[in-house]
Amino acid sequence: MRIQVVQGDITRLALDAIVNAADPSLLGGGGVDGAIHRAAGPWLLDECRALPEVMPGVRCPTGEARLTGGHALPARHVIHTVGPVWGGGDAGEAALLAACYRNALRLARAHALASIAFPAISCGAYGYPPDEAVPLAVATVGAIAAVAGAPDEVVFCCFDAAMAARYRAILGAA
Repeated sequence: MRIQVVQGDITRLALDAIVNAADPSLLGGGGVDGAIHRAAGPWLLDECRALPEVMPGVRCPTGEARLTGGHALPARHVIHTVGPVWGGGDAGEAALLAACYRNALRLARAHALASIAFPAISCGAYGYPPDEAVPLAVATVGAIAAVAGAPDEVVFCCFDAAMAARYRAILGAA
């Protein structure tokens, strides 16, 4: 598995899948979620609305992942995952964040997707400290690298230079 870091707009990546840091409704929101929904066009919202709710207003519980088409995106698919809201670190946030990466990669493997890009899940509006989230993301993805059928390419797509530098520092130390 090749792991790389790019600084840019995840909605412009032509890969098999991009990961959406979604909210549990999967109906779009702010940040990367809103950007992906806008770039994919109204068909993504229609497809997400068609996914079953597992409880009122929740199509994807925290830590789980769902697959949809990419619609107007250059990526063929969107893997939606719901990261944890940071509550100080004592409410199982690390396990839930790791589950986001594992479950997204599990879906990629199940659908024979060779390339996938992740944003910094939970590091925006959900308040997860990047200095804790980035090493966890890199370690979780790295642990999947040896699994048969894992994607050939994983991209950590960072919106700004500071986040990209965090990923590069962790990957350089590994």
